[in-house]
Amino acid sequence: MKKDFFSRPEGITERRCRDYGGFSWLEFLTAIPEPVFVVTGWKANGKANACLQSWSTFASAGVEDFVCLLGSVNPGGHLYPSLKRTGACVINFASGGVLERCVRTIGNNGWETDEIAAAGLTAEKAVKVDAPRIKECFLNIECVFLWEHALCGEGGPMTVALKAVGASMDGDLYEPGRPGRYGKTGYPLHLHCPVHPETGEDAPGGIGAVELDSSFVWDSR
Repeated sequence: MKKDFFSRPEGITERRCRDYGGFSWLEFLTAIPEPVFVVTGWKANGKANACLQSWSTFASAGVEDFVCLLGSVNPGGHLYPSLKRTGACVINFASGGVLERCVRTIGNNGWETDEIAAAGLTAEKAVKVDAPRIKECFLNIECVFLWEHALCGEGGPMTVALKAVGASMDGDLYEPGRPGRYGKTGYPLHLHCPVHPETGEDAPGGIGAVELDSSFVWDSR
């Protein structure tokens, strides 16, 4: 049976929302999976910036137009000024042990830090844009800045649109008989702190993976 939630339930306290980073109570109620990736670019001092991202999505706007929407970018971090200054970045997808190293970028984010090297990863030149990309990641999407918009009023996070100009992908992900784009070798998903709205009990969260359901046939043509 469905239950309506149009105000914060007792199980999801205001303190929890604040302590977990200022998230909406609907974040914990819905716990919608989001892709996890690292956005890389250059800081103004020439050091590599690596920003772990989620709360984002991808959409096509035509045969040649593929766009990433970064749902929540902190204007006070390194990513936002890098995008505004250079107009370019690379989106890097990782899995397995490489993803664990990418998570280290959260703590290795000093102004004078090469954030890619500090996480135990290797920077290499992008092909089409002026930004570093992560060699160990199975997919690198090179992007240019398209537009920005305040997520919910001035002074808060920004939603940023990035237009892809091309991508580099590990052949093991698309060759027949190889691991493929999904499962533990493919795209990681962020399962963010699901909470029972009435009791406040936490359910398991963390990093998950997509598995194809071959019994479900969806012809989108």
